[in-house]
Amino acid sequence: MTQYLFYLLAALSVISALLVVFSKVPMYSVLWLVVCFFTIAGHYIILNAQFLAIVHIIVYAGAIMVLFLFVVMLLNLNKENEQHKNNWIRFAAVVSGGILFLTLIAAMRSTEVLAYNLPPKSEIGFVQNVGMKLFTDFVLPFEISSILFLSAMIGAVVLAKKDKN
Repeated sequence: MTQYLFYLLAALSVISALLVVFSKVPMYSVLWLVVCFFTIAGHYIILNAQFLAIVHIIVYAGAIMVLFLFVVMLLNLNKENEQHKNNWIRFAAVVSGGILFLTLIAAMRSTEVLAYNLPPKSEIGFVQNVGMKLFTDFVLPFEISSILFLSAMIGAVVLAKKDKN
């Protein structure tokens, strides 16, 4: 059952990633990217990494995609104002894309597919275990990073504040 779910999520990931690239409307590309992020989070759940799946959804599908949506909405993407690309640039893009495709094909030919089965009672990626490890063994780096984020937020507020002069 897990193998069929993997293949379904993999197919949805590839299809949504292709729709991101080939979509004509930028807003649809952003929405297809959200679908791709959710399918990747599904892969994390299959791998028994629930914490990583939740963080992936919160960070990428939540925060990053909101920023992408704002950028797409703020960039007035009219076709009348769009500059047409030179033919040399298109040719260079096709050649570099072809070289990348050939490199990927060569890399795939030299790999072998191995069967990987998770142990049935693996609790590696559970949120409770990650939390216990984070707040026992790694509490000092966790607190140092929180102080670093707090100082970055204070710096952003100070830089964004307008002078009253």
